Amino acid sequence: MLWTETPAWLVAHLNLIPPFLIALWISYEDLRTRKIPNYLTFGAALAGLAYNLAVSGWGGLGDGLLGLLLGLAFLILPYLMGGMGAGDVKALAALGAWLGPTGTMYLFCYMAIAGGLISLAVLIGKGIFWQKIRLGWIHLLNLLLCYDRGKTVASPHIQIIKGIPYGVAIVLGMGMLLVTGVGVG
Repeated sequence: MLWTETPAWLVAHLNLIPPFLIALWISYEDLRTRKIPNYLTFGAALAGLAYNLAVSGWGGLGDGLLGLLLGLAFLILPYLMGGMGAGDVKALAALGAWLGPTGTMYLFCYMAIAGGLISLAVLIGKGIFWQKIRLGWIHLLNLLLCYDRGKTVASPHIQIIKGIPYGVAIVLGMGMLLVTGVGVG
């Protein structure tokens, strides 16, 4: 049964194979160097725009540009707040150029779930999950109880961990998009 359905599934999802392969490359580079190179993100974005123009004409180019801008918009605030690197932002924008706005929205949701699960696993693995929960509770108390009085509740000393290579979450999200094919198409 699986072998008879595979060719039809592959043909139906053929447009997702190039961005999935790009996401694999992004993840590899992020794991290897903790950076996502500009040549990869800019080249992927240009290739995605060219692909959409070739396949769907000017409307496809417009969809690719919207996907690129949406990918940029989704991650620019976390980047500005120091929560992720610029390469992660550019990577989602580049994949958005391939996927268009709807596919970019789904990819963002899938990779956010993957990133959250990876972060949770790292916190538990390092034994600092409950420390982070306590710190979050203290920040919430500061916000709710002490904000307008200029006072703060003392924060405990907490271990700072290096950020996760978010390229892994990106490829996991792209893999989920490839498997489901939801929102792309």
